[in-house]
Amino acid sequence: MNRDEKAAVIDDMAREIDAAETIFVVDYRGISVKQSADLRGRLGAADASFRVVKNRLGLRAADQADAEGLKPMLEGPTALTFVRGDAALAAKELAAFRRENGLLVFKGGTMNGDALSADDVEAISRLPARDILYGQLVGVVASPVTGLVRGLAGLISGVARQLQQIQEQGLVGGGGGEATGGDAAEPPEPAAEAPGDPVSEAAAAEEESADGDEAAAESATEK
Repeated sequence: MNRDEKAAVIDDMAREIDAAETIFVVDYRGISVKQSADLRGRLGAADASFRVVKNRLGLRAADQADAEGLKPMLEGPTALTFVRGDAALAAKELAAFRRENGLLVFKGGTMNGDALSADDVEAISRLPARDILYGQLVGVVASPVTGLVRGLAGLISGVARQLQQIQEQGLVGGGGGEATGGDAAEPPEPAAEAPGDPVSEAAAAEEESADGDEAAAESATEK
């Protein structure tokens, strides 16, 4: 490979590093051409690509892309998985291939520029896929909101029923001659005494007798 070809490889690799949200670094030792093609196909379905790199060119590409986190991992047989889609899905494909073939060793990687350890890649491979995580998140967020909406609807409905009952009882609203905030009603006149009430007649007779006695006393004094 001449100088121009090396420069082209470095530029192309640097562009892939820039475009990838996540990069997984693996030791590909022992993988066959057929197995490599199979893995590339599986990763392609996860919007990721698999590339075997020469470490010296990889270091220069990392420098060009300002990806310092990759450089310590560019030792020994190295392949880079450039992930543009779901990182968990790509990590799952790498982990599944490793289980099935007994090949690939995670070295680490980067995610949004931050370095990942081999354990981090293992942990990512055990995460649910992005669509499943989104579904779980939506369910968690929507659940209390749904309860709040139902609670408010019930409260509003209850207030409406109470107002309807108050209106039907004549405490609010027009109709039926009830007071609705206008002039206050005049106080009722005291009820007249019923005729022929024995208690009232006795009280009147006693009062007349007392008046007569007082008049007789005054007459005797004048004489």
